[in-house]
Amino acid sequence: MSMTDPLGDMLTRIRNGGMAQKSSVTVPASNLRMNVLEVLKREGYIRGYEKVDVRPGVAEIKVELKYFENKPVITEIQRVSTPGRRVYSKVKDLPKFYNGLGIYILSTPSGVMSDNEARQANLGGEVLCKVF
Repeated sequence: MSMTDPLGDMLTRIRNGGMAQKSSVTVPASNLRMNVLEVLKREGYIRGYEKVDVRPGVAEIKVELKYFENKPVITEIQRVSTPGRRVYSKVKDLPKFYNGLGIYILSTPSGVMSDNEARQANLGGEVLCKVF
């Protein structure tokens, strides 16, 4: 069965894994997912991730979740731009999420980056998700 929103599926797996106190979750591999996970790692929301080859031509990503005082670091992770409704934003129109405590993850012409990195690079793009 085909998946309509692969990125939304990954975010849901991370959210559910955190609520279930799992140490790690696995998601099917793709370049967009790995780029989003790289931003989450840089911003300190996950411990790390690694690509694992299941069999030739099929790979998965093992995401290590991060906890602080037995509570998940990611308290809220939500998809903004969906396949049916794309959301784009100019750099000057990027809102702050929880007054700058949370981040938006954007897909820009220079790659996937957080809203702070996009402001520094003066780039807008598609708003993929928000994380707190």
